[in-house]
Amino acid sequence: MVDRKNLTSRHGNKYIRQLRHLMTKRKFSTWLPLLISLSMVAGMFVGFKLRDGMPGKSFFHTERRKPVNELLQLIEDKYVDPVQGNALADTAIHALLNSLDPHSVYIPAELLQEVNDDIRGSFSGIGVEFNVFRDTMHVIQVIPGGPADRAGLLRGDKVVKADGKLLAGKKYPSDSIRKYLRGEAGSEVTLTVIRNQKSIDKTIRRGQIPMSSVDAAFMINPQTGFIRLNRFSSKTYREFMLSLDSLVKAGMQSLVLDLRENGGGVLDEAVEIADEFLEGDKLITYTEGRKFPRKEYRCRRNGLFEKGKLVVLADENTASASEVLLGALQDWDRATIIGRRTFGKGLVQEQYNLSDQSAVRLTIARYYTPTGRSIQRPYENGRQAYYEIHAQRPQMADSAAAADTGKVFQTRSGKKIYAGGGISPDIWIPSDSLNLGEQVLKAVSRGLINDAAYFWLIQHPGLDKKYASAKAFAADGTENASLRAGFIAMTLTDSIPISSLTEKETGFLDQRLKAAVTRLVWRNEGYFEVLALDDPAILKALEILKK
Repeated sequence: MVDRKNLTSRHGNKYIRQLRHLMTKRKFSTWLPLLISLSMVAGMFVGFKLRDGMPGKSFFHTERRKPVNELLQLIEDKYVDPVQGNALADTAIHALLNSLDPHSVYIPAELLQEVNDDIRGSFSGIGVEFNVFRDTMHVIQVIPGGPADRAGLLRGDKVVKADGKLLAGKKYPSDSIRKYLRGEAGSEVTLTVIRNQKSIDKTIRRGQIPMSSVDAAFMINPQTGFIRLNRFSSKTYREFMLSLDSLVKAGMQSLVLDLRENGGGVLDEAVEIADEFLEGDKLITYTEGRKFPRKEYRCRRNGLFEKGKLVVLADENTASASEVLLGALQDWDRATIIGRRTFGKGLVQEQYNLSDQSAVRLTIARYYTPTGRSIQRPYENGRQAYYEIHAQRPQMADSAAAADTGKVFQTRSGKKIYAGGGISPDIWIPSDSLNLGEQVLKAVSRGLINDAAYFWLIQHPGLDKKYASAKAFAADGTENASLRAGFIAMTLTDSIPISSLTEKETGFLDQRLKAAVTRLVWRNEGYFEVLALDDPAILKALEILKK
């Protein structure tokens, strides 16, 4: 065994003798740098000697590798079958996050750009909507003024190649095709399309494609406006204000704000919109976490619509930032909420980028409504149970005393509100699909309404010339039978045999098929104008606003 103490002493004496010998033979100034260097070396040895005496430390100490890293390395080095190291590491990361809350998630590098695009509210691509039927990509919609529109791409074009890569012949996943369409702005892609049985090459220069947060904004009647928000990106507040301002100038006195299917997004954008409805310096929300002190978000300015009547529509997929907005409006008795109980996500995530270009969204805090309630649903029983409860929401008749609600709070007017299970509406509206049969529900869930509308429109071109508006098309019932027949034919090819339809199923399909067609011709504005004619939640909202 080597005695480190004696070894250090012997080396120290050797250096001292060398110094004496050198100093007697040369001038002191010549060897001054060497003296300083050797003094530093001696100091290092003394330092390490003192450090060695500390518990758990030594001269060559390195931090012990964590067991998870050791296990990954062992598997890669010793396991009987070949393994993909990166995939294994991803699995380990997912397992770690799965032990936390349901909203702390890992974002692989290949998905990070798409996730960031969603937050940013735009992406770089060619500007088309598409679907894959059987083994071929069909152009469903071309964004007006976008790169594909400028290059002459048309609805109904069948894309068979991208830069010479064959995309037909087997059913490629939409994500695989999207990789060919998206890319750096300014880059080019050459698509080979089939149009009228002829092959045509179209070279398209990619550009920035906006992802609008506002699906539609229009006047339902001379006094009432309608705005539908689909997300909260970094551009949502600006888009919302442009719509709100235009409706106010059109004479809007009351507003129906539709947040159904809005899964949330950027918290600050929801706060800014809440400020347009609430007066003074009212508290909108606050966040607080173990490592993050309380942070309050308050009204800061005069809002554009602080006095007008307000109804907000919500459902089981209204979540996160949408619930921040709903919670503030409900707590301050500012709006009537119609629909179904919301998702119940009261957690705040921060995105952290990792060294391999992946990222993790980690829950760092909870947010609370102005009365101090957290509407986060319990997740102690695991993610599966967490999402199973959510899946049951459309079928659950809402009740203030529902089992998964928590502590009772009160608004200033004395209205009871609840924590722990989402935002409960003031007026409950059941899902309009509750009265559909199993086969029709299955066909709807597979997207066959949109598919049938697309193929029907290809066979009936010039609809915008035949009808002056989406409402005019919806009011004409002569097209209903052929639309319905196209839908039934598509269900048969998709192995969902539907032999007959009930009266309610017929009415539901007629409305949805018409709306799907209007979306293709008159875009989202026409789609929601048509849906508003028979939407139970909107009809109830209009009834409330008349009082």
